[in-house]
Amino acid sequence: MLLSLLSLRGERARTRFYRSGARTEPSAFPPASVIVPVKGYDDGLTANLAALASLDYPDYELIVVSRSPHDLPPGAAPPRARIVFAGPPPDGTGEKVHNLLAAVSAARAETQVLAFADSDGIPSPGWLRALVAALETARAGAATGYRWHLPQPPVTGPALLRSVWNAVIAGSMGPAPAAFGWGGAMAIRRNTFSHLRIRDWWKGAVSDDYRLSEAVRAAGLHIVFTPGALVAATDGTTFTELLSWTTRQMRITRFYAPRLWHLSLAAHLIYCGAMVAGVSLLLEGSSLAAAALAVQLGTGYYKAARRLALASHAMPAHRQWFARYGWLHALLTPCGTWLWLYASAAAALSGTIQWRGYSLRLSRLSPPPVPAPPVPVSPAKPFPPPVDPAVDPG
Repeated sequence: MLLSLLSLRGERARTRFYRSGARTEPSAFPPASVIVPVKGYDDGLTANLAALASLDYPDYELIVVSRSPHDLPPGAAPPRARIVFAGPPPDGTGEKVHNLLAAVSAARAETQVLAFADSDGIPSPGWLRALVAALETARAGAATGYRWHLPQPPVTGPALLRSVWNAVIAGSMGPAPAAFGWGGAMAIRRNTFSHLRIRDWWKGAVSDDYRLSEAVRAAGLHIVFTPGALVAATDGTTFTELLSWTTRQMRITRFYAPRLWHLSLAAHLIYCGAMVAGVSLLLEGSSLAAAALAVQLGTGYYKAARRLALASHAMPAHRQWFARYGWLHALLTPCGTWLWLYASAAAALSGTIQWRGYSLRLSRLSPPPVPAPPVPVSPAKPFPPPVDPAVDPG
């Protein structure tokens, strides 16, 4: 009961943040490069890339990066996109990380903001504006959004359960500095990327976002969440794929953010154990068990309803989905809790993940041997106006 009630902390502040406290418009529009790695075909790939090519932002380039032409389906990339082929990664480095490094090297010289997207999500037109606005927040080292899985009809049980599982993370983000940045909606100033030596942090890594997040925190900076950068993932899944996907997410978390994994495992052991004990005692006629279960399940359903309401507010293009499936999404909340316990526990059984036909061995990496010097920060850090190269070629 105590754990359930404590989980409600911050809900009021989160609501205020979504409703009126989150900046979505930057004070300036610095040149940006939006980088999206592609590894084969995803449901909706062409539409997702088209959305990234038509963002409401005055000055940006779209870079689509793959290992080889074989990994980029013909006709998937929009005409305005620049195509980069990174080649095979070195031993120990994940293919996605290697692709991102190649795309960063290929970014145009005038770019001031590096933004990263995933190919299986569809952003809103204001996605990049929101990320750039978040970078102007005091002590911001990086900005992040997150995904909502909104499977399209026919909506299956596994696809909806994945949405419930994933929504727990999305619903935990708010005005406080985020615990991590999510690589499918993440941005960083180019000079911060260089100053923090993100390239060194990414060497030999499989996870791009956890390592970048670690570098930002090590420099004493914040990862700022913005609801304006929420991304809709509309693809479906099977039950087998769901178990594999959730386990992979938690296995990566175990190696790159062990504190988050320990907290997840401990909290869900307590929560699910209490649920079993409560049902057992309720069957024996315990009125206290009935009260405990009412508090536990009631707070869970309340938080699910709040998550759905705030996501619907932040993603107006998808309000019809929330109106149609929101009640069923909320109803599956206890099932999502058990899936969290399964994924957190299964993550401890192996250090290997399966991704797009590859088997990758995870290893815990140390920070670069020479820490980056502190980044000068101010209460808020606006972007300088762009320089006209014809006036100032230097």
